[in-house]
Amino acid sequence: MSGTLGTVRTVRTLVCAATVVLVIAARPMAQGQDFSKVEIKTTKVAGNFYVLEGQGGAIGVLAGPDGVLMVDSQFAPLTDKIVAAIKQVSDGRIRYLINTHQHPDHTGGNENLAKMGVTIIARDELRSGLVRAGAATPPSTATLPLLTYRGALTFHMNGEDVQLIAVPVAHTDGDTMVYFPNANVIMTGDYYRSVGYPNIDRANGGSLKGLLAAFDLTIERAAPTTKIVPGHGAMVDETAVMAHRDMVIAIRDRVAALIKQGKTQAEVIAAKPQADYDAKVPQPGTTGDRFVGQLYAELTGAK
Repeated sequence: MSGTLGTVRTVRTLVCAATVVLVIAARPMAQGQDFSKVEIKTTKVAGNFYVLEGQGGAIGVLAGPDGVLMVDSQFAPLTDKIVAAIKQVSDGRIRYLINTHQHPDHTGGNENLAKMGVTIIARDELRSGLVRAGAATPPSTATLPLLTYRGALTFHMNGEDVQLIAVPVAHTDGDTMVYFPNANVIMTGDYYRSVGYPNIDRANGGSLKGLLAAFDLTIERAAPTTKIVPGHGAMVDETAVMAHRDMVIAIRDRVAALIKQGKTQAEVIAAKPQADYDAKVPQPGTTGDRFVGQLYAELTGAK
């Protein structure tokens, strides 16, 4: 019995170590990147709503007489370019910034924008996550959301009733869906990406159960004509999110079957239970192995 327990403890230790490596490798970082050649591409999606793409997560811009509402801020070195792009489609008065989750490719410009007088809004958990992530080097107060919410929050501006909807423990524990009903647009942040396999950031509170619930919530909220702007990748409709959810369920079930056979995390990853989806997933890279490792940790209860 003691030998069996020792083996279990060893396996759990290895799983934890492997999972940590996968999570760290998945985190987007600005350090060492050259942003000088990055260009900001602006796409008019509907009426007074625009999407900006550069380096990092998608940025949403709602322009109008009440000022500008932004969704996400990419990396700090890009702030000047982003602000210049926003001035091309508005009067440049950026009033509010919504963070969809804590990762630096979505929050890196927070401090710069806050110093311009922009009010940052996010979930309580996101603010706590930014503080936690900066434990070694505490973040500037300007980096942190000034206003936080729980459950839901609505902005009434520029002819829109912009809805912030908490998406618990999906990609992280602080995700927000942003719904623009008049523009008929949903922004998901990184709980849904149209490139690569999903990323369950378990170190920051993400979970498989929450991820699937987030897909269901998005599908429920969307109409057939709703434009869904993912955290990364091309804009899609609800059928793409449905297919993504079904893929996750199928791979989850395959991983569960391999676990039932007594396979280790390394063996499950090597078995490539996602292989037949690689041709269907844009830019899969190594994200399939990462996702399978995360599923293994989720289904075995590894820490």
